[in-house]
Parts: sequence; structure tokens; C-alpha cells
Amino acid sequence: MALDRILGWFSVDMGIDLGTCNTLVCVRGEGIVLNEPSVVAVYKGTNKVLHNGNAVGWMAKEMLGKTPGSITAVRPLKDGVISDFEITEAMLGYFIRKVNGRSKIFGPRVVISVPSGITAVEKQAVFVSAERAGARRIYLIEEPIAAAIGAGLPFTEATASMIVDIGGGTTEVAIMSLGDIATCESVRVAGDDFDEAIINHMKKTYNMMIGEQTSERIKIEIGSAASTGKETTMEVRGRDMISGLPRKTTITSEEVREALQEPVGSIIEACTRTLERAEPELAADLVENGITLAGGGALLRGMDRVIHDATGLDVRIAEDPLTCVARGTAIYLENIETWKNTLENDMDG
Repeated sequence: MALDRILGWFSVDMGIDLGTCNTLVCVRGEGIVLNEPSVVAVYKGTNKVLHNGNAVGWMAKEMLGKTPGSITAVRPLKDGVISDFEITEAMLGYFIRKVNGRSKIFGPRVVISVPSGITAVEKQAVFVSAERAGARRIYLIEEPIAAAIGAGLPFTEATASMIVDIGGGTTEVAIMSLGDIATCESVRVAGDDFDEAIINHMKKTYNMMIGEQTSERIKIEIGSAASTGKETTMEVRGRDMISGLPRKTTITSEEVREALQEPVGSIIEACTRTLERAEPELAADLVENGITLAGGGALLRGMDRVIHDATGLDVRIAEDPLTCVARGTAIYLENIETWKNTLENDMDG
């Protein structure tokens, strides 16, 4: 470990929230240093990244749905897990180089968050991708634990903490105590499904095709899980499915809420199922401690209210829910000596 510390002087150790929608990188003492979309632009039919391997993140996201026939913008993670191995490796390599700096001699130690429900094979894929991308030592941490650490929950104490982390590809629901997960559920319903529900609604109701970026904008601007009292409207542009021509229409926040009912309902069911499996003493603690929401989905208006109505527990949104998991990975990295044995997540290459 002394050698590891010495090598650390020549590299930048980092925590990575490898998300379906966005990848965030956190560095000890500096906080979030990178927050970019998990998108890579490649030449069609190959895994060769555009612009000498630099068409990653924001540059690639701007190309989504707008690329010519020879280029395709790819999201290499689906439902929180790697769906395209080589492209994930290229993306991770780009982010690690960007943060570590090309001048560093040694690769960094990296803590990467993974969904709690992934298989050993899927874990191995993350591990190998990070290793090939230049990481010197890799630790995997389950997302609910990282989110709990980032949200400042007392998860190492003998009291129950409950986190609901609604990301892009997965929602992690976990009850923790004494530094470990007591019961959890990982459902592959999250922010992407909200976007998908809006796209389907536009097709069914208006015979209009809209892209992912437009759908996301609708969700952010007028989307909600519960009535906010003041209904709003928004002008939407897309392609008419019958004539094939561009057109615009106006939609209401009420119909978007209706469209989001199904994915929101799935998340609520995951919360109630997790609570039903909790030990009586932990359930008793939660009456006092309540539920904490993290992840981008926590920002959907009224999400906290619908979960409170379904469970009867106090629900609070973590401070800066979007960066909770990334901050948790960085705190874990700082305390790696203390925690790595209890969490048993060191996958030493």
C-alpha cells in the first residue's frame, strides 16, 4: 500500500459515476471535475471514434439524431450496464486522460459505481474496460452505497437509511445499515423511460415523431409526477408521421404527467416492495429517518410527493441529487483503507 501511495503522487485518483446518460468524474479535494453525456460518435459500421478519439461527451451528444449516414452517435451503456464494450473503453479512456492529464506517468486508482443488480459478468466488463482505459487499480462500489455516502446519510451507523437513486438507466432502491445493504432492488426503469414514454405519447396522440433531446427538454420543462397546481404548455416541433413533413404542436403539462404515470408507478412499486422486505427494526427506524431521493429523476416535479403518498414516510431530495453518486465515489476513495474490507468491492486487477 505504501507503493500505491507513492504512485498516487504521479497520478490523479478519481471516482467515476459511469451513468447511462451522463458520466461524472470526481477528484479528491477538487469535487466534480467532469460532467459529460455518455455518448460517443463513431464512423458507421466501425468502433472508430471521430476526431482522433475526441468525439465523446458534449461534442457527441450534440450530434445525437443529427448525424449524416456515415457517422453514428452511440450511447454505449444501456440500463446502467455496458452494451458496447469497445466504445465504453474508448469513452472511459477519453475521460480518464482528460482528468489525469497526459503528463502523468502512472494510471490513476479509480472507484466506479455500478448498479446493485448487475451480474458478475457485467461487473467484469466494467472492470476490464477501466483497466484497458488506463486505470492502475479499480474498485467497484454499488450505486446505492455511493449515493448514500454522497447524500451524507449515516449508512455506517446502526440505524436504517433508505435511498432511492433514480438515474438514466436504472433506479436503485436500498435500505442500509451498519455500512452495508440490508435489502435492495434495482429496476431498469428510470429517466430514459420517462423520455421514451413522452416519445410514445407524441406518436400515439399527435402522430408526431420527436427525438430524444426534444423529449428530454419536454420532461425538464413541463414534466411532473404529481399535479403542481399550475398547468403549463409547451410548443413541440417534430416530424409528422403521416405526411413525413416537419410540423409543430402545443402540449400540456397534464398530458405529460399522464404519459409518465407508468414509469413513475414502477419506481413507486420498487419502493414499496423494498420496504415490505425490511426487518421490523429497520422499518421502525425509517419512520424517523424517512427516504432520501438522489439522481436526476429526483428532480422530476412531485416525485417526492408521490413516493410520500405511497409509503407514508417523509421524503427529502438530497442536496444536488445529480452529483450524489459521483461525490460518494470520491469520499469512498478518500476512506478506502477503512471501507474496502467492509464493502468487499476491491476488484484488484
